Amino acid sequence: MANIAKKVSWSSRGDDRGERTPLLNGAEDVKYTKQLSGGSKFYIGRLSTVDLDEEITTEEDIARSRPKEIPHNEKLLSLKYESLDYDNSENQLFLEEERRMSQMSFSCLEITRWLICGLIGFLTGLIACFIDIAVENLAGVKYFVVKQNIEKFTELGGLSISLILWAVLNSAFVMVGGIIVAFIEPIAAGSGIPQIKCYLNGVKIPRVVRLKTLVVKVCGVICSVAGGLAVGKEGPMIHSGAVVAAGVSQGRSTSLKKDFKIFEYFRRDTEKRDFVSAGAAAGVSAAFGAPVGGVLFSLEEGASFWNQMLTWRIFFASMISTFTLNFFLSIYHEKPGDLSNPGLINFGRFDSDCVEYNLYEIPLFIIMGALGGLLGALFNLLNYWLTIFRIRYIHRPCLQVMEAMLVAAVTATVSFAMIYFSNDCQPLGEDHTEEYTLQLFCADGEYNTMATAFFNTPERSVRSLFHNPPGSYNPQTLGLFTLVYFFLAVWTYGLTVSAGVFIPSLLIGAAWGRLSGIFLSSITSSQSIWADPGKYALIGAAAQLGGIVRMTLSLTVILVEATGNVTYGFPIMLVLITAKIVGDYFVEGLYDIHIKLQSVPFLHWEAPPTSHWLTAREVMSSPVTCFNRVEKVGTIVDVLSNTSHNGFPVVVHTVEVQDEPGKICGLILRSQLIVLLKHKVFVERASSRLSQRKLALKDFRDAYPRFPPIQSIHVSQDERECMMDLTEFMNPTPYTVPQETSLPRVFKLFRALGLRHLVVVDNENRVVGLVTRKDLARYHLGKHGLEELQLAQT
Repeated sequence: MANIAKKVSWSSRGDDRGERTPLLNGAEDVKYTKQLSGGSKFYIGRLSTVDLDEEITTEEDIARSRPKEIPHNEKLLSLKYESLDYDNSENQLFLEEERRMSQMSFSCLEITRWLICGLIGFLTGLIACFIDIAVENLAGVKYFVVKQNIEKFTELGGLSISLILWAVLNSAFVMVGGIIVAFIEPIAAGSGIPQIKCYLNGVKIPRVVRLKTLVVKVCGVICSVAGGLAVGKEGPMIHSGAVVAAGVSQGRSTSLKKDFKIFEYFRRDTEKRDFVSAGAAAGVSAAFGAPVGGVLFSLEEGASFWNQMLTWRIFFASMISTFTLNFFLSIYHEKPGDLSNPGLINFGRFDSDCVEYNLYEIPLFIIMGALGGLLGALFNLLNYWLTIFRIRYIHRPCLQVMEAMLVAAVTATVSFAMIYFSNDCQPLGEDHTEEYTLQLFCADGEYNTMATAFFNTPERSVRSLFHNPPGSYNPQTLGLFTLVYFFLAVWTYGLTVSAGVFIPSLLIGAAWGRLSGIFLSSITSSQSIWADPGKYALIGAAAQLGGIVRMTLSLTVILVEATGNVTYGFPIMLVLITAKIVGDYFVEGLYDIHIKLQSVPFLHWEAPPTSHWLTAREVMSSPVTCFNRVEKVGTIVDVLSNTSHNGFPVVVHTVEVQDEPGKICGLILRSQLIVLLKHKVFVERASSRLSQRKLALKDFRDAYPRFPPIQSIHVSQDERECMMDLTEFMNPTPYTVPQETSLPRVFKLFRALGLRHLVVVDNENRVVGLVTRKDLARYHLGKHGLEELQLAQT
């Protein structure tokens, strides 16, 4: 206990506590030139306190003084992230509304939830259809132009012109995608899965579910895939589905300032979280044609809170999403009624003659799973070091766009070089499935197989590796492709573009998996069916993806549904479990690494196993800023202005001693106080009948989720002398724990109930401390036992 307590003194810990309140303009990273000095009273989160008398550094000054290198310390937790209120405030207004509702009203609400989930699935399917059609057309035009150019200059000489054309087209697409992400909405970069995972965990990631984020995400992923980067569409689809869910479920758009006056009951974090879970699942379902896999993905990788009815609603959204996508794609491809397309990413169906496996192949699958875990750990480690470099040196938007364009040009150059120097030619049969075949220096009637892997979208390359007949690739081609594409994918993930990692991971694994199948075929009888290369391409793809993202159950079902055959369910599960065990021994999964690199206070399923000796007294923030049941308006305004706390215990004093802690009688949030001040809910106005009407829950829901800052609320000098009665608006039954409660018990209560604040009391029920998300996330198991992270404004 003493080892950790000595790291951070009680006085210094106070300057790092609390949850930050965004400024009016949303510039949450603006730093102030002066730091408040510590006073006699200990406040939570003083580092993020706003002093209205301070001189604020302008954006121009910040840009002028911006360092070329930004130091990064992974032993930090960022103070810029707030928590979401997943626990309903059961105040008098809430209870009165609930009591007025009949059984029919609750049934109508449940039906409305199902309708919203169906609408989420429908809109997500439409977005997936748009992405698929846009990528197909843009990539098709690009590859057609480049192919025509290559065929022309293969005979005339001067293939360097073709290389330049390919690189320029790739860079142009990626430049557009990079610019809109870097300059318009940076949160749209990457796959979006880590951000949605954090949101469902209870962390408020700024701008993650806004309309502008959705538009930039969709346009960005189209440009990234059409630009030939080693990326996929599945991660952005999950993020897009989550944004759709967050917007549709609220019945309005705060970005467009348009309120449709519907679904007002669901304007709170608890309901919004459940719909975002449905949106994420609908995105998976649209991407892979896997409704069950989408539900399991949302459960395994995303949602922190679950119930049975939510499962069925999410499955319904996933089914609607898949049906919508297939229906409109069938119309686009002039095959009305043909709903056989499995999803946005079509792996093709495995035929019955190549899906058999024998028991003596199980050890081979386990070995492949271990290899996938090793390669996945190497992938994650290399990407981790690269991301650290990007955080330190490539933090300006112009540099980020230039890096993305460089990667696009290098990808085109490497691909062209691999195709140019490859002498792997195969006969062009009547049943070939390649969309853009290149003859290059091959004989008439033959095509370059290296071009099948590189001169294509990643999804088509995966399908070719799965289904092309034996003999379509030679080992040298697959080995070189695996090596080159592995490092290209490592370099690409983390760029300031919208991109996913599923498909590149599957492509890498399918390549070395097919190579393994060719090797086994070479040492066995040529008539042996158990060494079919397509079968091992599937196992290798599962092993590689599992080694990178560390998913098990959901990924098994996704691959089974995407390939249309349940035969390999058991081998795929075995491979994924092996890959996860081996990979976790070396390093965390890719998404967890990027969450940690962003210093997000993410709460895992369990507290650190060696933390039982810590109690609530050691982890809590103390003393706590409290309010009386009837408080002076001026006191409330001063506290809100000079602190960044988001929750305030309401207490009653039994003795007239100022320094004596009061007994807990409720908890009130900053957002509630802001609304009360905005509507001038003062005792004097109520007694003099100046209030036009009684405040209702609708007033709080109308202000959700972007509550105004205290600086925008005007309170006159006379109003500062008024009193405010908090009894009707506070939560009279907040969760509390004794100060001797162990950390794992506090963690379990906080995590399972989705709390934002947990009040710590003594044996007389007096408030002695407050536990927030950051207090619990600070402790984690490191290399040298239990370690404590520091809190900083990053």
